[in-house]
Amino acid sequence: MTYTPDTAKTKELIRQLVSIPSPSGYTDQVISFVEDYLNDSGAEMQRNRKGGLIVTLPGEDTSQHRMLTAHVDTLGAMVKEVKSNGRLRLDLIGGYHFNSIEGEYCTIHTSSGKTFTGTILMHQTSVHVYKNAGSAERNQVNMEVRIDAHAKTAEDVRTLGIEVGDFVSLDPRVELCDNGFIKSRHLDDKASVAILLQLIEQLRDEKIKLPYTTHFLISNNEEIGYGGNSNIPPETVEYLAVDMGAMGDGQSTDEFTVSICVKDASGPYHLGLRQALTQLAKQHDIPYQLDIYPYYGSDASAAIKAGHDIIHGLIGPGIDSSHAFERTHEDSLRCTLQLLYHYVQSEMQQ
Repeated sequence: MTYTPDTAKTKELIRQLVSIPSPSGYTDQVISFVEDYLNDSGAEMQRNRKGGLIVTLPGEDTSQHRMLTAHVDTLGAMVKEVKSNGRLRLDLIGGYHFNSIEGEYCTIHTSSGKTFTGTILMHQTSVHVYKNAGSAERNQVNMEVRIDAHAKTAEDVRTLGIEVGDFVSLDPRVELCDNGFIKSRHLDDKASVAILLQLIEQLRDEKIKLPYTTHFLISNNEEIGYGGNSNIPPETVEYLAVDMGAMGDGQSTDEFTVSICVKDASGPYHLGLRQALTQLAKQHDIPYQLDIYPYYGSDASAAIKAGHDIIHGLIGPGIDSSHAFERTHEDSLRCTLQLLYHYVQSEMQQ
């Protein structure tokens, strides 16, 4: 059966998701959005103690399960120090670099629920004042948040209610281009979350009875390494992470196909599952690329490290400039969704 996803719907869902602040540790609002979105799907839903969401669709075979996961948490930061000059020093959440957020707008989320906007800048930003404005290292010491409020001292900042430990989210700057591109921060991994939500809807709309009970874990701690390594039912045989495909020199992944990972920093993914995914792509004329991500780990590899006896795999849309100014194309979203649609209806690896 030919399945042609509505990529305009996928992109709009991505736009909504990336617009909800959700750095690791601050994900309740976006998980609530997912719950509300799936409220009419008829799927069983429950939150785990970590705050992630598990969605379950019953299958013909209840003795063997599948699990698919995508993560809704993103990169971000916390207030490390309220500085004497009325600005904030940051501690980063997730694996990225200060140079990738220089000049970015941000929001400070206080413990009282108030929010303040700001800009992440070098302390030595002004070229009219600092000779080393261009050469100074972009690091925790030199970079700070300029708060959009009257705050010249640490006391001024604390009077606003801002304190050490407050979360800081980055402005996604999402843009849906007329030619099919979508560019935004946090496409890792909200693009794949949108894909899974649309897949669940499609299965409901077509009243498809899956061959195996299938769980969808929307995890919320992947960026710090342990989002999907628990709450895996003992019946689970196959565990497929749906995350971004990393692009760069020497990589096969592009923005127009689905990327099937064969190996990342944790080691090779299951050969049989990879071959089954490749065969499905060929059978249904879905453009794909096989690739190795050298500095990458997924919720599937986290589950393996945690000791789960599962068959693990990793696929996703190709994302350019990961953990920085990300971009993908609707073709890659389409290919990923098509492969998943056929995968959840296919025979299990044994």
